[in-house]
Amino acid sequence: MQFVTPAVMLFMMFLPRCEGRAPKLCAPASADMQCVFGGEMIRGRDKGPRSQRPSAKVWVDTYYMDTTEVTVKAFDACVAAGKCPFQKTNYKGFSDPEQPKVGVSWFAARAFCEAQGKRLPTEAEFEKAIRGPDGEWFAWGNDPPSCTNTVYLAPKVGRGCGKTSPKEGTGATWPVKSRPAGRYGLYDISGNADEWTQDWYTYGGYVECGADCLGVNPKGPCGGADKCPGFVERVVKGGSWFWDPSHLPGYFRRPHFPDNKKIYHHFGFRCAKDSVTPWDFVPILINEWVDGAARFTGLRMWWHPPVKRRK
Repeated sequence: MQFVTPAVMLFMMFLPRCEGRAPKLCAPASADMQCVFGGEMIRGRDKGPRSQRPSAKVWVDTYYMDTTEVTVKAFDACVAAGKCPFQKTNYKGFSDPEQPKVGVSWFAARAFCEAQGKRLPTEAEFEKAIRGPDGEWFAWGNDPPSCTNTVYLAPKVGRGCGKTSPKEGTGATWPVKSRPAGRYGLYDISGNADEWTQDWYTYGGYVECGADCLGVNPKGPCGGADKCPGFVERVVKGGSWFWDPSHLPGYFRRPHFPDNKKIYHHFGFRCAKDSVTPWDFVPILINEWVDGAARFTGLRMWWHPPVKRRK
């Protein structure tokens, strides 16, 4: 121990007590977005379908998310500008200007976000937007859903909380902001329209996903790349006017083909964007210092995914 410097001693004393990382700051958001402050979150759960298991603590850095689902008005403007492909909404009564645009493929959703200088949110970002840092089930907390806080298939009321459409039995979406904002100031993040995310879907849950769904800013298999061998469906989250309350919790996830052709669904979306401020170098330096010190001392912090060892 005679060769251990005071700095190394501090590393060894500090690191075992280091529970988290330093998040980026929230710069003022644009008028159509809200800032989701970075930090730990609980992803998934330990009970229920295999695709939702197991729960784990992951780190999602500060990012921005659209305040509302992308509306018919906004999407049609993108089509008119030649930046988005036309997308037909089959159901009647779903195309008022302030309703969420539904019947959109994953590719069209991505095209819209890129045209705005944004991107689709990762599954982890979407789940954090609903559950917050403490792993609550819904965007408003753990209280049961009702037609006062979301739009869904409500018992004894019906699809869309009783809102009718010309197509009998489907119910309908409501205009965005028809319900109070949830955490982070986001509207309809639980309910109204199901929404696309960037990630590939894993039927085997997070065990199948492995390290790609752990650690810092997880993006799912292949990092959400355009092609990922063995994966053919993207993750959809949030629940909708059509489905019962089981689809509303942040841990719920469902798969769908990104071209929306083999089976057509009325899915919507919203966009996200990385947080960028002049002060980003501060948390970056702090986090690099902590990670470097951990490697130096041989400690594995909770956000470091386990390394597979060759047999």
